[in-house]
Amino acid sequence: MSRKWAEYLPDSRKSDVKKVCEAESTSNHLVLCIHGPAGIGKSTLARYLSDKFRLAGRLAGSVFLGAFSTQMSGPETIVKMIAREIGSIHPRAIPKIVEAMDQCHSTPLENHLQRYILEPLRSLGHPQPLIIIVDAMDEWQDHPTFIEALALLNLESHVVKFIVTDRLNPHASHLPGIEKVSIRTYALGPISKEAIKNYFEKYLETVPWLDRRKASPADIEKLTELSGGLPVWASTVIALLSYRFNESPPHEILAEIVGSRRQVGGPDELGELYGKALRRLFPSSNAQSPQTRGYFRRYIGTTLVLQEPLSLPDFSTLAGIPPHLTSIIQFTLSALQTRSPPPGPEKMIHPATSLFHLSFLDYVQGTTAENSFAISTFDSHSALGLTCLEQIRSLPPSFLHHNFPLRAIQRYAVKYWLYHVSNGTPRSNDQWSHIDHCSTLQTISAGTQQQWAILFYKSLMPAEDEPRLENAGEEGGMGSTLRKLANWLDESGGDQWAFQVACLEVAVRIDNGDAQVWSELGWCYKERGDRMGGLQLYEEAVVAFRHALRLQPDSHPDRAESLEDVALALWSCYRQNGSHDSLGEAISCSRMALTLIPTHPNRYSYLNTLALSLIQLCRTNGDLRTLNEVISLRREALALCPAPHPEHSMLLDNLAVVLQDLHECNGNIDALNEAISLHRRALALRPSPHLEHSISLNNLGYALQTLHERDGEIGALNEAISLHRGALALRPAPHPLRPTPLINLARALRSLHKHNGDIDALYKAISMHREALALCPPPHTERHECLDNLADSLLCQFKQNGAVDVLDEAISLRRELLVLRPLGHRCRAREVNSLVLLLERRYEATRDDTNSGEIEGLKAELAAY
Repeated sequence: MSRKWAEYLPDSRKSDVKKVCEAESTSNHLVLCIHGPAGIGKSTLARYLSDKFRLAGRLAGSVFLGAFSTQMSGPETIVKMIAREIGSIHPRAIPKIVEAMDQCHSTPLENHLQRYILEPLRSLGHPQPLIIIVDAMDEWQDHPTFIEALALLNLESHVVKFIVTDRLNPHASHLPGIEKVSIRTYALGPISKEAIKNYFEKYLETVPWLDRRKASPADIEKLTELSGGLPVWASTVIALLSYRFNESPPHEILAEIVGSRRQVGGPDELGELYGKALRRLFPSSNAQSPQTRGYFRRYIGTTLVLQEPLSLPDFSTLAGIPPHLTSIIQFTLSALQTRSPPPGPEKMIHPATSLFHLSFLDYVQGTTAENSFAISTFDSHSALGLTCLEQIRSLPPSFLHHNFPLRAIQRYAVKYWLYHVSNGTPRSNDQWSHIDHCSTLQTISAGTQQQWAILFYKSLMPAEDEPRLENAGEEGGMGSTLRKLANWLDESGGDQWAFQVACLEVAVRIDNGDAQVWSELGWCYKERGDRMGGLQLYEEAVVAFRHALRLQPDSHPDRAESLEDVALALWSCYRQNGSHDSLGEAISCSRMALTLIPTHPNRYSYLNTLALSLIQLCRTNGDLRTLNEVISLRREALALCPAPHPEHSMLLDNLAVVLQDLHECNGNIDALNEAISLHRRALALRPSPHLEHSISLNNLGYALQTLHERDGEIGALNEAISLHRGALALRPAPHPLRPTPLINLARALRSLHKHNGDIDALYKAISMHREALALCPPPHTERHECLDNLADSLLCQFKQNGAVDVLDEAISLRRELLVLRPLGHRCRAREVNSLVLLLERRYEATRDDTNSGEIEGLKAELAAY
């Protein structure tokens, strides 16, 4: 039944398909995001597009993220899943994928994208870009990290393109780093009334009507109107009419539906329909209804948090539902399934996300007073975690020593009890100590704990050597065991973070008063945030670090370290959300930490943390006193780390950068000369192939270019050009940081042209500015700078050759730049003035007064400033 509802209705999206295919073929954007509300038909369209590109030989792979649990899957896992799809469709790519498996251990997500996706596809030498389709992107908790990392592939749209579906426009949802990704959006609207009407006419014929009381043409018209063009609403209506209920024949159900006066316009109306469906599936007049409804909530709640399919008997045991009721509820709910069960044995219970539409799952998790079927995922995790613990407690000692295989229910409990308990119990010690999970854990013997730890680790790391596991579960209790496991999982470098954090989340519940375990939890979240991005991870780190701090009195030897941890996590939050409260608290924590460690060997690191926050404050408020404090802090840090300290070169650069800021503030030439000297020393300590060599080249080049702009010294400019060339060579396409050396080298070449009239230098500068602009599509944060630079360079070209088309291009760039500087923007007046000057210059060159009205309007705006 579910398969026919989800099928693509012929020509129902003909216009959308045409526009999507045109966008793909005519645009150089890396990503096309098809967005629209739940139930609009994004997944059905994605499957149709997948089939269409597959038939054309253009499909690299397709992944539906709603078909499996993504809570335990990090970005690396999804990349590997896409790679498996690529290998399946294109076997010639398999050797490169195998290479990636050897080379990507413990490497950043960007490296995974390069090795697992880009290089295998590039090896195919396909004449057109191959398409990767990722459906239900926003159903994956790590999707912001994945989207941001795609910036690496911006210049590779001739090799690979992505089509993704999402409920929200990624630009409107302000995903971190979205401005750096070459992305185009397409808003998917409701399907036409004609298509919906055709759908109803086709499938109403399949309804088991009684006494020939079928839907009338008027009923079909009313259903079409009520649907609002949402396919999921229409398919749910057919489900309601087709299912053989104990009560109410189909015509009575139809009468109730068409009697509604509200057209579908959002989740509330869909929820109303789901409520009607569930009330009919589990009618109140049924003698067993109260009990069945209670078991329904338990069933759907358990399937919502279930991580792997289980047999019906095993599921019934863990969910605490009689098997016959599990079977009844499963069959009854099949009426609302929009996806077929994955291939496998029959009589299996699958995670709800793989069977039901997201809008239905949203409804059953709602908390409105009218929703008597609502469930809590927290409570569901709690219940499933407890029954898993009971399975652990009952493990026979013989399992470990005699190598007996675990039953499926035991394997599930061994692997996932931590995850469910950590998501279904409170952290508070007062609450934790009074719940059954705590008392059950206390009854698990030390031997069983050791046995579980070994089985758990083997389930995640089957190739790990046995001797390493023998220490698990020894003295120190379960809390100590969990910390050891978390550390081993961290060292493994695999995609096991969800299990690592679950270990530590349960450890802080067991050893709630131990500051060290809270600190370890904080670092688990922060390091994940550093690697994958995401404000929520940093906020969790702040909570954990603050808890550790509260457990340490002023005299505690580790209090300064905990203050530093809080400051670093708050600084990371500030970088994500721009909150001045986060920045202010980070500064306060850093100051308190420094007062506690006047002679600490790592004092330089604490000084650097405070300086980072203060320099951001200075750039916000322009306070020269704050800048001088930053300089003082960085001088002290540098003095504490003389060569050959490993951080000496970094601290040289740090001090040089703020001295350049001082020069920009007050023109202090001594500060600029000292900055150049410091950058030279840093570069000498970072010879190629040092990882920071390109940064040092860029930093020294920029400082020398500043010196030339101040004093006109040609030697400084020539050296700057040479350094910028070296930095650019180290960031070949598609390096995500390539725009910076491009912009810097182009600026330097334009300065050379202004100095000696070298026309070749100007043309090279223009070419580089064009490349930089292409790398910074809207709404990239550096696009305004690219537009400004290219417009200035084109004006220089116009002054040389008088070509009006060159001037027109500069005007076009200035107009786009003005759009990026709306009324009220602090730089608006400067941009208006620049555009006016270009328009007047065009009039002087052509005597064409076409733009006279625009000039007058812009001058009037300037007069108002």
